[in-house]
Amino acid sequence: MDGMTWYEEPIAAYLGFLAANRGLSANTLKAYGSDVAECLHLLGLMGAEDLNAVGTDDLRRWMAHESHTHARSSMARKIVAVRGFFRFCHERGMIGVDPAAPLMTPKIPDTLPAVLTEAQAERMMDDADRAAGEGGGGPSDRDADRGKRAAAKSVDEPIRLRDAAIVELLYATGIRVAELVGLDMGDVDFSQRTARVTGKGNKQRVVPFGAPAESSLRRWIEDGRPKLLAGGGVGDGTAGSMQALFLGARGGRINQRVVREAVHAAARRAGVPDISPHALRHSAATHMLNGGADLREVQEMLGHSSLSTTQRYTHVSIEQLRRRYDQAFPRA
Repeated sequence: MDGMTWYEEPIAAYLGFLAANRGLSANTLKAYGSDVAECLHLLGLMGAEDLNAVGTDDLRRWMAHESHTHARSSMARKIVAVRGFFRFCHERGMIGVDPAAPLMTPKIPDTLPAVLTEAQAERMMDDADRAAGEGGGGPSDRDADRGKRAAAKSVDEPIRLRDAAIVELLYATGIRVAELVGLDMGDVDFSQRTARVTGKGNKQRVVPFGAPAESSLRRWIEDGRPKLLAGGGVGDGTAGSMQALFLGARGGRINQRVVREAVHAAARRAGVPDISPHALRHSAATHMLNGGADLREVQEMLGHSSLSTTQRYTHVSIEQLRRRYDQAFPRA
């Protein structure tokens, strides 16, 4: 325990339990650990020297302190982490009483997700496909010589093919960014037009995609991916890259930041509202529901563990239904 605070060891035990039993991602585990450590650090400054010295009133003072600088959504996550930590400690006999049991999670306003209209989504997809077929984007004749233009084009062309395939696949399947970057070549089945996706908790599911996404994926795999994998003068495909479906400019597996940038750029270029990949996921779900898909089918496709999560999308569809009703029904 030398050099350690009084709460580091129990936090490590808690995170170890979550990692072994809940299948949480590394980022989620890091956030939980940080939330609990920040709480106990503040309580330590208030005088607490061990877990048994922490009472419910202490935790409420911590909540009041944090609520001044954090949004309700952030506070909800912090309270869930702290409540889970003290429940874990109590169940294992590390503390006699669970002081966090009475804590209530703040209510988060149920705002409607931002979505594109079907026409906007179609325009965004068409524009991405058009951009993939264009040859521009390199330096001009005035500021670069022919060799530099050729080098720039050798990188720019496969990236445009990649970004078009990314946008098409995100919209066609509604998958998460983390799921997209984790896709390997063997996860795509063109004969069935499906992709095998590994979601939260390492749960796998199979999602379908349509002909436009298939076309973009084939162009990327056949004409774009080999150039980035080989390097084209900018990379040297690693062993992990050999399996990755989508690659970065240097030949390694693409990261989430690059995917987000690609989606934002595609939205700006198409002249539609600037949306994130998650908003594109919302759009896909809403459009499937509007098209008559069953709620449970959409739940399965999106990888939601709870139907209530998927039901959030029905709010948007109901709003659109109400507008159509007002326009079309004679006694609206």
